[in-house]
Amino acid sequence: MTDESITLHPVAHVVGGRIEPTDDYWGGTQAIIRIDDPRLDADSTKGLEDFSHLEIVFHFHLTDQSDLHLGARPARNNPDWPAAGTFAHRNMRRLNWLGVSRCRLLKVDGLDLHVEDLDAVDGTPVLDIKPWFTDFAPRGPIHQPSWPTEMLTNYFAPAAD
Repeated sequence: MTDESITLHPVAHVVGGRIEPTDDYWGGTQAIIRIDDPRLDADSTKGLEDFSHLEIVFHFHLTDQSDLHLGARPARNNPDWPAAGTFAHRNMRRLNWLGVSRCRLLKVDGLDLHVEDLDAVDGTPVLDIKPWFTDFAPRGPIHQPSWPTEMLTNYFAPAAD
């Protein structure tokens, strides 16, 4: 099954917001997810305005695809944090270059979804858009090591001027 391929086509693109990916200060960033797949019309967003948050699946299109780190390494190359394998990271260095982000839905305007705190940049191809259901939140106790909390201290802080 490893030689199986999948072809994906964007259903939308990010318009506005940040222009380059950086590690921190995504808080308050506003952008539009513009649905531009010709197979979709305004009916595709009907009822979406009733949700506060979306899950966005996107392609890390600006990543240098030769910059893969599949082995264990510390996040952000910080020697104070333990080495963790590819699947213990959420960064762009992934075999399929897929990102997942949860963002606040501010407004639905036809095929334009106005969002905040989306950590994807202007021009990013969006592969799927899903409403966030609280029923899909993790069940049971949640645990993680301390390094992600340390690393993400400023991730959703307002952009530094």
